[in-house]
Amino acid sequence: MKRWKRKANPSKEEPVSFSSAARGTNQPFSMLDSYTPLSAPELRLYEAIREGVPIIDAAIYKTIRLVGGFHVECRDKRAQSLLDQFIREVNVGGRSMGLESFIACYLDSLLTYGNAAGEMILNPWNTGLSALYNADISKIEVRESSDPMELDFYVSDEMGQAHKITRKELVLFTALNPKAGRLTGESILRGLPFVTSILFKIYHSIGQNFERVGNIRYAVTYKPAGDMVDRAYAKERAQMIAREWAEGMRQSADGQVRDFITVGDVNIKVIGADNQVIDTNIPVRHMLEQVIAKMGIPPFLLGLSWSTTERMSQQQTDILTTELEYYRRLLTPVILKICTAMLRLNGSEQELSVTWDTINLKDEVEQAHAGLYRAQAEQIQQTLKQGGV
Repeated sequence: MKRWKRKANPSKEEPVSFSSAARGTNQPFSMLDSYTPLSAPELRLYEAIREGVPIIDAAIYKTIRLVGGFHVECRDKRAQSLLDQFIREVNVGGRSMGLESFIACYLDSLLTYGNAAGEMILNPWNTGLSALYNADISKIEVRESSDPMELDFYVSDEMGQAHKITRKELVLFTALNPKAGRLTGESILRGLPFVTSILFKIYHSIGQNFERVGNIRYAVTYKPAGDMVDRAYAKERAQMIAREWAEGMRQSADGQVRDFITVGDVNIKVIGADNQVIDTNIPVRHMLEQVIAKMGIPPFLLGLSWSTTERMSQQQTDILTTELEYYRRLLTPVILKICTAMLRLNGSEQELSVTWDTINLKDEVEQAHAGLYRAQAEQIQQTLKQGGV
């Protein structure tokens, strides 16, 4: 049985101990890691994408602004006067005024969630529209009606129970790119959770690396001499060095300066000083290219100084104009429904037409090109300074 006994350490040296530091691997938007493309994504997922990737949020806001304003016209002057006053002064959810404010929030929900819902509020006498309300799409449920050409809308209360909306003629609803056989649309952010998850991991890793650079870790190594005295007291000296080093680092954190004095062969190194930070420009650009392709916004309008030609910029602008025209076609029926309901409640049978402002991206393109030229000039100046020219 002696052969199963552990052999004694003849050198009497203390074994090296390893301490594993706990590292947080969860990034702030870790819900994207559990995203499954085969399941219906939650609305909170798209909110996290906009919150975590500012360029996506900026692209949506810029799209809303570039859609532009509109004018609703009719032939009767009296009806036109009522219409203009309603468009300027209608109450929108008690927090803003104007039909354009309602349409901007409506389009924001449509782009982010793939669906947008609103409600026309009647006055107490049911003789006109007193306000417009942008509904929270997470509390709206759309179901098939008995009439195949109609939809039923249900709103959830605080207990989670769904109640059918009786006057659905006052409900405004639009679905973005609905699939065949489906009642709801798809967000323009669909397909981006995987890409943005990679971006979050890269950004989170960059933050951790720079945190380690700013919070330096040290490796203190004590090597005893060859004589018997040093070997006999190696453990006590190592513990004393560790204790004094820890006390000195603690006082340094409090703003006090304390020298570290020792005897013998003591080597102090910074952990990870020889490592290099991984270049993330190429993978980040690959991910951003996927985002730009999905959003439909030219990169120079988002402040990305990617190499491009004037002809390519013009083609990207034309494509963006086509995208904006598509969103306008989705919003025009909503505007007509609201304004027609207002006129009908005021006893007018006038026909309406919506005229959108002309899309002119010349100013946006010129401003973006000016910013690009400034960035290129600064880059050339830095290159000349580094080269010693």
